Amino acid sequence: MSHFLSYAIPGIPYGCNFALMAVGLVLTFRATGVFNLAFGAQAFVAAFIFDVLVRSSHVPVGLAFVIAVLVFSPLLGLALDRFLFRHIPTASTTAKLVSSLGLLIAIPQALPLFFGNGQRLNPPNLWLNPNHVYLHVFSTPINGGEVTTTVITVVVAAVVVAMFRWTDIGLQMRAVVESRRMSQLEGINAPRVAAGAWALSSALAGLAGVLLLPLTASLSPTDPLQFTALLVAGLTAAAVAAMRSLPIALAAGIGLGIVENLLSGYLPSGGVLAQTVVPAFPFVVLVGTLLLNPGLRRLELSSDPLAAADPPPAPPSVSIRDRRLEVPTRVGFWVLVVGFLASSVTWVPGYYVTVFAEGLCLSIVFLSVTLITGMSGQLSLCQAAFAGVGAFAAGQFAEHLGLPVLLGAVVGGLLAAVIGTIVAVVAIRVSGLLLALVTLAFALFADQSLFQYSWTGGGLAGVTVPRPSIGSIDFGNDRTFLVLCFVALVLCSVLVLLVQRGTVGRYLAAMRGSPVAAASMGISLRTARLTVFAMSAGIAGFGGALYGSVLRQVSADLFGYAISLVFVVAVITTGSRTVEGAVQAGMGFSVIQLLLHLYLPARFAGILPILFAVGAMTYAAHPEGIVEYQKSKWMVRVSKAFAAYDARRARKTGPPLGDAPGSMEGYQALLPSGKPFGG
Repeated sequence: MSHFLSYAIPGIPYGCNFALMAVGLVLTFRATGVFNLAFGAQAFVAAFIFDVLVRSSHVPVGLAFVIAVLVFSPLLGLALDRFLFRHIPTASTTAKLVSSLGLLIAIPQALPLFFGNGQRLNPPNLWLNPNHVYLHVFSTPINGGEVTTTVITVVVAAVVVAMFRWTDIGLQMRAVVESRRMSQLEGINAPRVAAGAWALSSALAGLAGVLLLPLTASLSPTDPLQFTALLVAGLTAAAVAAMRSLPIALAAGIGLGIVENLLSGYLPSGGVLAQTVVPAFPFVVLVGTLLLNPGLRRLELSSDPLAAADPPPAPPSVSIRDRRLEVPTRVGFWVLVVGFLASSVTWVPGYYVTVFAEGLCLSIVFLSVTLITGMSGQLSLCQAAFAGVGAFAAGQFAEHLGLPVLLGAVVGGLLAAVIGTIVAVVAIRVSGLLLALVTLAFALFADQSLFQYSWTGGGLAGVTVPRPSIGSIDFGNDRTFLVLCFVALVLCSVLVLLVQRGTVGRYLAAMRGSPVAAASMGISLRTARLTVFAMSAGIAGFGGALYGSVLRQVSADLFGYAISLVFVVAVITTGSRTVEGAVQAGMGFSVIQLLLHLYLPARFAGILPILFAVGAMTYAAHPEGIVEYQKSKWMVRVSKAFAAYDARRARKTGPPLGDAPGSMEGYQALLPSGKPFGG
């Protein structure tokens, strides 16, 4: 019993950090309808600012706490509400989730712009000294850091629960998330209530980050992933509470901390179980909770009676293109392709050729996002993990079995498709938010556990992926390998287009529009989802294998969960519904990254993820992608110029074209607002 208590009691303050995040997630969701994945990023930023104030600016700990947690964090929450979420209050859960993904990527990446890339060792503590034992509970010593975390968490959670249950503001918060429009009809100032909820939840995030500081050996603005454990356990505790009960979220967070400590204590250190069970435990619990908790199923059902009053999405730019632009567009496309290939194999410098090849391979990976998100409307957050499966499989097969790399890439793609099918089978009964969280759990598991072994990701050394050869043709040269990557991209693009225009694509489009209506027409949602997941994972795995061959050496950090998030927001920014959008995202990602590396200091390396993240934040207003939106906008402007030309010519030669194809009347009818984008 004494051993049990010696392991369980220290888990209580450890779990309090999880509990704070879970309470903040539930609070934000209940008051605003947003599942705020950026909560961990907000916690990291507040903790970093607290550290800078205490150690660099020599501000007293109490004043630094006030500035970081009670001033900066609420202001950050208010800014997120004022400039982002206030403008999308009635958007879908997926749209809000994409916006929070953008924040999760952008917020930590902005820190090096202001504080550099230096690592900060031995972060400070908030209250009592963590190196001093203040009391014993059942002979178990409790240090100052554990006392601080436990006391503050219990007090803050009790205050938040009391506010929700017995105050008017708590009742108003619950009313706003049930139906923002109906609550406004009752006289509730919904924007003000939501802003208050964002300020409070952001303060909780800041508090969790500051309390977690003594448990971290170092703090670096380039490594916010050290708060991953907080993210996973907080998500799990919030899921146990079905995103509704604050007391249950508090208890679940503390319980997770206790169980993790018990596993770490009882399992032999250095043994197989300790190396496999302990790292995988949080992810298994998270997935099990997401799939088995019936209360979570109701999150996808809108209780807003006016939810169907939103306008339809904008049409793709190609559908509103003037017919007179078709020939110039087609000719320009082929001129661009031929010019790109001719330049790449002749005069373009070698380092640009390598970057172009990387962009082509990433474009193949990004086509998987087009399949899963653009066609079916589902959000998968583990595409980089599937790419990693393909890359590591190709390298391991080539090294240990002597398999040709191209054949290894195909086998790696098939293996990724099998794993994608398994993920789809596990998550077959969920969709939307829950499906996104299940795929995020798999990405976290692959990042923190699966890819860390020598037999998968090669451990710290990584895996070598050689360049392929076909007969006497050796693709070791960057220029010839670029041609191979281009051919592979063309084949994958044709496959995606065939799926998009075929029966499966029509089924997926119906499922994206209305799963209930699709099922009523006899479409098997289960089969459609399994098919698109398998194809998406297979294409990502094949592209990841070619990407690994470009780099020649790959490791787990190239396919981490944060990379999966960046991949998703990159494609969403350019346009997730078209093959063109995936290619633009892949080439833009590689080329812009090179330009930033060549012409800007290292501290500005995070600008590229920030740009894509900001683009993803526009998803609610422009689900077609901000780049696609701008293309449509310019198409309308060009069509207006053509219409003006037609009108001038008609005054001289005859009546106007009227409703002929390509006329402005046809374009206006396609736009949701009934007027031009720029009008």
